[in-house]
Amino acid sequence: MDGDQPLEEHPARALAVRWGDHLAHNLRRSPHTVRAYVATAHRFIDFLGRYRGEEIGKFGLLALKAQDLRAFLSDRRSEGLGASSAAREMSAVRAFLTFAAEDQGHVPQVPKTRAPRRPKTLPRAVAPDEATALADEAEAQALVDWIGKRDLAVLLLLYGSGLRIAEACGLTGSSVPLGRTLRVTGKGGKMRVVPIVEKVREAVDAYATACPYPIEASEALFKGARGGPLSPDMVRRSVRKARDMLGLPDTLTPHALRHSFATHLLAGGADLRSLQELLGHASLSSTQIYTKVDAARLLDVYRNAHPRAS
Repeated sequence: MDGDQPLEEHPARALAVRWGDHLAHNLRRSPHTVRAYVATAHRFIDFLGRYRGEEIGKFGLLALKAQDLRAFLSDRRSEGLGASSAAREMSAVRAFLTFAAEDQGHVPQVPKTRAPRRPKTLPRAVAPDEATALADEAEAQALVDWIGKRDLAVLLLLYGSGLRIAEACGLTGSSVPLGRTLRVTGKGGKMRVVPIVEKVREAVDAYATACPYPIEASEALFKGARGGPLSPDMVRRSVRKARDMLGLPDTLTPHALRHSFATHLLAGGADLRSLQELLGHASLSSTQIYTKVDAARLLDVYRNAHPRAS
């Protein structure tokens, strides 16, 4: 960006700043999301200037073609951006162009492009940044602020505390405010205690504060759009939309977040008995699958690093 000229002399850039204000104040997106999205908008404007050989104006944003978006995506990928991050950038660009059209009184007609996708693979643990990106995207794609906060809280519970999707949806209002642990009723009525880290606690508290429906101690903590209990299918739908937007594999399901919780704990040194308790498995044999997952990961490391592996 040219720092010698006032921002208002760059209409497209000024529009990006207004979009940031819209995200922060009207949609109440997190400061991290606002910074990332506005930075993407400015990168996109910079690219269009280089690509077209002229400074792009706000009206020029309304006349873009699919090939312009594909060229931007190709440019970002050539800089080493991964598939997940590139898909997220495209999500931000589409949202920015939609805002640009609405700002000028036009019906949004954003060119359609396919997000980059990872090749289909066997089920695997989700990387921590992918789990966070999925939860953030689920929040960002919600049309209503409190529903976005709800989806973020639920997904962080699955990944951060290893809950089953039915267990998260089955929590009651008596669970809040959360402490450092949470008592959960699992399969067969089996009770267990799971840890609650600060980020999960903050997300659940933010949802409880924003929820427009009263949260009674004996009723569902997580509400659907009309105030009834949140259904697991609604969570799956939110995950599917966020996953597709980010170009993540179809194997990234709500259960994959719980699977990742277990895999990462085991890789970090947790013993099987402790992991069994945290997951609520009735038998140790159900937990032992994670030793195979971790062994496969270690074997890959060995094959890639050991001089005698090939």
